[in-house]
Amino acid sequence: MKVVLLAGGFGTRISEESQFKPKPMIDIGGMPILWHIMKLYSYYGFNDFIICAGYKQEVIKEWFGDYFLHTSDITFDFTEGNKVIVHRRYAEPWKVTVVDTGLNTMTGGRLKRIGKFLDSRFLMTYGDGVCDVNVLKLIEHHKLHGKLATLTAVQPDGRFGVMDIDGDFIGSFREKSSKDTGWINGGYMVLEPEVLDYIRGDSMPFEREPLEILANKGQLVNYKHYGFWQCMDTLRDKQKLEVLWETETAPWKVWE
Repeated sequence: MKVVLLAGGFGTRISEESQFKPKPMIDIGGMPILWHIMKLYSYYGFNDFIICAGYKQEVIKEWFGDYFLHTSDITFDFTEGNKVIVHRRYAEPWKVTVVDTGLNTMTGGRLKRIGKFLDSRFLMTYGDGVCDVNVLKLIEHHKLHGKLATLTAVQPDGRFGVMDIDGDFIGSFREKSSKDTGWINGGYMVLEPEVLDYIRGDSMPFEREPLEILANKGQLVNYKHYGFWQCMDTLRDKQKLEVLWETETAPWKVWE
C-alpha cells in the first residue's frame, strides 16, 4: 500500500524557517519532520512513498538524493582514479517518488495530479504533523466499514489555560485539555482511489468539497485516536516537538 505525503505548501505561519525550505523539511532533532512521519509508516511495514511537492520542491529532492551518502561511512580515494568506497551501508527500505505538483496547487489538486501512481487503496497524510496512531488498526477500521475514506480524528490540546466558572465566580485555573476541544481532522487517512473522482482541479482543497461530498454520501468515516498528535504550524509547535525529542519522550518515536 502506497503512502502519499502532502508536502507542497508554503508554511507561512512558520516563516522563520519556511522561507528557506518547505515546512515538511524543517528539522526536529536534526531530521526533517517528513522523515519522522515516514519512519512511523515504515515501522508498520509501509515503505512506498509518494511525496506531493511544490514550494521549494528541489530541497526535498536534494535531501533524498544525499540521504544515502549522509548515513554511510565513505572513503573518497583520489589517488586511484577517484574511487568511492562505501564501508557501512545504511539506508531505509524506502522507495520514494517525489512529484512536483505545482507551486500554488491546493491539497486536492495535488492528489489529483498523482492519480497515475494510485491504482489501489492508499494511505495519505500531511507532511507537518506527527502522531503515534497504530496504522494497522486504522486500516482494519477502514476495511470494517467498507467506505471510500477514513480519516483519523484527534482532539488537540488547547494553547491557552482555561478557567472553571460558576456564575460570577471563578472556581479555578487549569491547563486546557483535549476534553475541552472538539474532534478535528488529524490526517493519517486511508483512501480508495475512487476519491480522486471528487476532485475537479488544482484549485480544490481536499478538505472542503471532496470530503464534504463523501460525508454527505455516507462514504467518510473517522477513526478516533486518543493518543499523541501534534502539527507543526508555528515556531512554538516546533520548539515543543524539539523538547520532546531531546528529552527522549517523543510519543511518535514508535520505531525504537
